[in-house]
Amino acid sequence: MNETPEPSRSRGRADPAVSALLEQGAEELYEFAPCGYLSTLMDGTIVRINATLLEWLGLERDAVVDRMRFSDLLTVGGRLYHETHFAPLLYLRGQISGIALEMRVADGTRLPVLVSSVVKHDSGGEPLLIHTNVFDATERRAYEEELLHRRKEAERARTEAEQARRQAETDRAHLQDALAVLHRALLPDNLPDVPGMEADSSYHPASPHQLSGDFYDLFRLDEARWAFFLGDVRGKGPEAATLTSRARYALRAAALHTSEPAEALNTLNTVLLEGHAQEEEPRYCTVVFGVLEPGGDGGSARVRLASGGHPPAMVLRADGRVDLLNTPGGMLVGVLPGAEFASAGTTLAPGDTLLLYTDGLTEARTGPRLDGLYGEDALLAFAADHAPSSPSEMIAALGELLRSFGEGLDDDTALLALGVPASPGAAAGSADPVRALREPGAGAPGPGA
Repeated sequence: MNETPEPSRSRGRADPAVSALLEQGAEELYEFAPCGYLSTLMDGTIVRINATLLEWLGLERDAVVDRMRFSDLLTVGGRLYHETHFAPLLYLRGQISGIALEMRVADGTRLPVLVSSVVKHDSGGEPLLIHTNVFDATERRAYEEELLHRRKEAERARTEAEQARRQAETDRAHLQDALAVLHRALLPDNLPDVPGMEADSSYHPASPHQLSGDFYDLFRLDEARWAFFLGDVRGKGPEAATLTSRARYALRAAALHTSEPAEALNTLNTVLLEGHAQEEEPRYCTVVFGVLEPGGDGGSARVRLASGGHPPAMVLRADGRVDLLNTPGGMLVGVLPGAEFASAGTTLAPGDTLLLYTDGLTEARTGPRLDGLYGEDALLAFAADHAPSSPSEMIAALGELLRSFGEGLDDDTALLALGVPASPGAAAGSADPVRALREPGAGAPGPGA
């Protein structure tokens, strides 16, 4: 049994809209379409225009039809583009789509539009009319202008960022130059020639952008003696550099009044403690200060030194041994009044080299994750592998080692090496043994030992 199906509920809701649409005539659909329509003769004279476009432009139909050309509806710029590009391309191709133009509104404003035109031909192929669609592009124009504005802002931001980067590079270069000048002022330009001895030094900054507190020096005391020192000030930056300068000049001045290395450190300790009142944060340093008596004519040299909390000096012997000049109990310089400093001494035979270093070397981070420290044991083994070595050979080898740490080198490192040239044909094992001598008055171990 055949039954007529009932219309669905959704179809029922659409029926009034469909019916209303079908009731509209073609003329009404043309007049009130959501876009503009117009038709022109081949010379551009408007013969038909819909109500939508007339409303957009604020014009009356009688003032437009048979009285104006399509180009008359455009702005000056739009008219120029129509005559030089739009119309020639339309006549050549027969149609053209999506051309951005501006039309003049009766109130003097401009209406951005997108225009598409097609040429209608008769049965013989002769062009008769031009049908044109006009779409309101106000929102699109606003969107495009916003995009253009954002693009310009982004380009301006990129330009400013590039200028800032270049300025930062320039400033960084100027800073590096200034820091290099300051570093040279805090370190000797060249070590002096010590008769019967060899000397070499090196300074390895962890960062070229920051002042360090590492320092060293070598200078003559009298005809028979030379003084040397190497130290490391706590911290970095201008404050550390100021303390470095103070420490260098204090040690040089102290060396002129005493022949005892420990007394020179006592003088420096007093100078640093007196300066604490002017500093927000007390600063201190570790120092090795020594007096060198060259033997002359290739003879052995006598060394006496004192240490204030500094890593022990090493002696690379001509027979391949490496000895430590241990100075247990040497206290940090600039922390406590009456600090006690440990002393030691040795004799450098031909082929022996004394090595001083700051802790940036032993505290370099190592391992795949850079979570370990290089340490004094590794340095002792490294020195043993290179003994015997002249001062320049040892400084060069340590320079390669420091460069191998890469990003693991967190702190600056200063190196100072003094040695007696090896005698021609000298036999291995001729070096004198170390005599690590505790000086009278040396106290118990203090902080920083």
